[in-house]
Amino acid sequence: MATLLLRSRRLHRSLRHRARPTVDVLLRAGSHGARLLYPDHIPTTPLQKMLLAAGAAGMALYNPYRHDMVAVLGETTGCYTLKFLRDQMKKDPEGAQILQERPRISLSTLDLSKLQSLPEGSLGREYLRFLNSNKVSPDTRAPTRFVDDEELAYVIQRYREVHDMLHTLLGMPTNMLGEVVVKWFEAVQTGLPMCILGALFGPIRLRAQSLQVLFSELIPWAIQNGRRAPCVLNIYYEQRWEQPLTALREELGISPPPKHIQGLA
Repeated sequence: MATLLLRSRRLHRSLRHRARPTVDVLLRAGSHGARLLYPDHIPTTPLQKMLLAAGAAGMALYNPYRHDMVAVLGETTGCYTLKFLRDQMKKDPEGAQILQERPRISLSTLDLSKLQSLPEGSLGREYLRFLNSNKVSPDTRAPTRFVDDEELAYVIQRYREVHDMLHTLLGMPTNMLGEVVVKWFEAVQTGLPMCILGALFGPIRLRAQSLQVLFSELIPWAIQNGRRAPCVLNIYYEQRWEQPLTALREELGISPPPKHIQGLA
């Protein structure tokens, strides 16, 4: 079951050694001499952030699967929201521990054999099942580049890396309908502008049947769960792999997902 993830890991390693996009080169040249706060940091001015945000928003709306553009949009528009999320984490014991220890979710940190050996229905086993069933890898999450604060850069990186965990918690697939539902949940939970934009404009590409289910059932369900659940960034998922998924949902106040979501796109 872990073969696909291992292949994705090798592919990701090869992609990391390719040349960065031209926009990265230009911005790094323009920020020559500026102090770098973390390895992939690209210091940018407010004007540069505005231009990046506008371009990323247009591209993300044109192609919602351009995760690199979604990432840029989140980094260039979420400064104040990230500060709020960081403060929420500091007030929570589990969240504060995450901020202190800075865990990362990637194929290099995951013990796939251990996750595979966990009991059926456990968080770790269901998370691994989600990755394999949807042919996704945690290594596809882009590194933070445009956040000019080292701690906030980690907060948005953590948000990206637990995104697939939220899919698992909510029982949502990675098709367009599932992504929109998760974005509604994230918009309520985090208030990040990119999540709000994704929630509002994502449905444009859905079919009529999916739209009907989305507006009549799934959006109200996502909003209700998003409001009821505590901040999902305060959950140290790596220490809860053995916890039954149903128990974690009950702890967070997340009701079971609608049964017919898998048949829609």
